[in-house]
Order: sequence, then C-alpha cells, then structure tokens
Amino acid sequence: MNSQNQFEIKPTTIFGFIKVFPLILLAIAFLVLANVYFPILIIGSLITMIVAWYKYMFIRYISYLITEETIKIRTGIFIKRIDNLELYRVKDYVVVQSFIMQIFKIMNVTLITTDQLNKNIALIGIPQSDITDVLREYVQKARINNRIFEMN
Repeated sequence: MNSQNQFEIKPTTIFGFIKVFPLILLAIAFLVLANVYFPILIIGSLITMIVAWYKYMFIRYISYLITEETIKIRTGIFIKRIDNLELYRVKDYVVVQSFIMQIFKIMNVTLITTDQLNKNIALIGIPQSDITDVLREYVQKARINNRIFEMN
C-alpha cells in the first residue's frame, strides 16, 4: 500500500498532561500533608506520582494507524495490544471536545461500528483536524471494495 494512503495519529502531549494533572495535584497535597502532619505520607505521594507517570506513558504509547481498509490501534507499555478494525464496519462518528480540549485544539473521536468485539472505538486526545472527513472517504471506498451495502 502507498504510504500516502496511510497515516499515524497519536494522542497529544498536552492531553496526557491534562489526564494526569489531578494525580499530580494529589501527590502535591500528600507532600504538604507529610510536611505538616505525618511524614509517612511521602510514600503516598511517591505512589501517586508513579501512577501518574504510568498513566501518562500509557496515553503517550497509544497510536492509531489509519489505512484505506483498516484502523490499527496499538496500546500498552508492558503488555502490547493491537486491535484491528475493518473500515467498512464503521457506521457513525462522534466528535467530542470539552472546553479545555477546545482551548488546546484536541478532540476525541468515537467510531460506532458493527464489529462484535469493538462496538465503539475511541480515538482519544488527537489533534483537531478533518479526520472524520478522511475516515468517511476511506469507509466509502472500503464498502465499495468489499461490496458492502447498508440497508435500513
């Protein structure tokens, strides 16, 4: 397949930071409480920071490889998982942008599919773009190539 017809999308760095920001605040709160009341709470702060780091790295390791026929979703740090979705199975798209996501120009795209294992596929924290238009074109081509016709 031609490399022009496939592209990879990853969640943005700022999306990862937004997701772990509450854990960072919790770790700071543990440090303040450890300093004022109980020094043993430093352990709670360290555990919280380790969880925040893992969650951030997990988000940063997600990648979406979109071709004209499939979407491959790679996740995991220690245990890798690759989900494949045939594009002709995509029925609808939902784009969600919270206020914070609008400020940083990122979005979540949910693909509603007919796949038995993956009814909803979420492309989280991706840069704001016209990805739904590209996906729509790819879905239409995949349906024609596989002779799939939708009947209501």
